Amino acid sequence: MKKSFLTIICLVAAFTTTQSLASGDAAAGKSKVAVCAGCHGGDGNSMVASFPKLAGLGEKYLYRQLQIIQSDERVIVEMTGLLNASSDQDLQDMAAYYNSQSRQISGAQEITMIGYSDPAEAMALGENIYRGGNLETGVPSCTGCHSPAGHGNGPAGYPALGGQHAGYIETQLLKYRSGERASGANAKIMQGVAERLSNKEIKAVANYISGLN
Repeated sequence: MKKSFLTIICLVAAFTTTQSLASGDAAAGKSKVAVCAGCHGGDGNSMVASFPKLAGLGEKYLYRQLQIIQSDERVIVEMTGLLNASSDQDLQDMAAYYNSQSRQISGAQEITMIGYSDPAEAMALGENIYRGGNLETGVPSCTGCHSPAGHGNGPAGYPALGGQHAGYIETQLLKYRSGERASGANAKIMQGVAERLSNKEIKAVANYISGLN
């Protein structure tokens, strides 16, 4: 069963890399994201952990998320109605603009967790999960889709995670695990990963990812 799950991950990754990228105009997108600055920052580097950084996230991934948010397939209360008047080209331009920006690294923190008195142990757990997964529970490494440095896979539509707010990553993994986040082509993949992660592993890997550059 564990081998089958890992095989599915690889097959889906191989299939999605053949799909075309979004094609937007970053210069045109700059003026179209003005309303987004309050939450995500003018250059896509939000200052609040509950709002994700969008800079350099991946044009294809950003475009797809904007599409499913606009259609209400993915419901984000803070974005209700914001994209109603946007054309498909607008969405592509917005995605291109954010992807053209440089993402600022949040930086991993010295966290302690139950069962780990040394912050270095918690950091090591996060690194082990990200790079090696957990063979005992069938968790694949994150590097297969999101790259060793957290740069993602643009052609496949897998987002860059390095430097993202740890709190945001933790929240999204919990939402995938509970089934609350179920939209988008890759949701099933992430749900399958998250349901095999413990709370401790989720917190540790989210913290580790926030320090990747």
